[in-house]
Amino acid sequence: MRADSTTEAAVEAVLDRLARVYVERDVELLRAVFAADPDVVMFSPGAKARFVGISEIEAKAVGDWSTSESASLAYRRRSVSAAGAVAWAAVDADFTVNADGEERTLPAHITFVLERRGDEWSIVHAHYSFA
Repeated sequence: MRADSTTEAAVEAVLDRLARVYVERDVELLRAVFAADPDVVMFSPGAKARFVGISEIEAKAVGDWSTSESASLAYRRRSVSAAGAVAWAAVDADFTVNADGEERTLPAHITFVLERRGDEWSIVHAHYSFA
């Protein structure tokens, strides 16, 4: 079910804040966009692909940041659907990473599940895959 315009705007605002996390490398902002639940989960390409809980998600981000000089996440296409207090987004994006003086852009597909708690939306599930 396509999200109404209010829900779509709120979810897109969370995704925009997540994009800022990559540029600013801001742990507090990362913690603000993901739910603090012990079962919040993020899947990411790599040897350890499943990260459960905000501490593991934070450690993954900080580890990634330590291997690059800069990074950004740019959304090419987003679609947001919702039912009640749950929304999901399907995203086509580009990760641009500068590491060892070389810039690379990696196309990605990302799915998010978000939950509304009061007036705030938080990511409870994220799944990243590189095209």
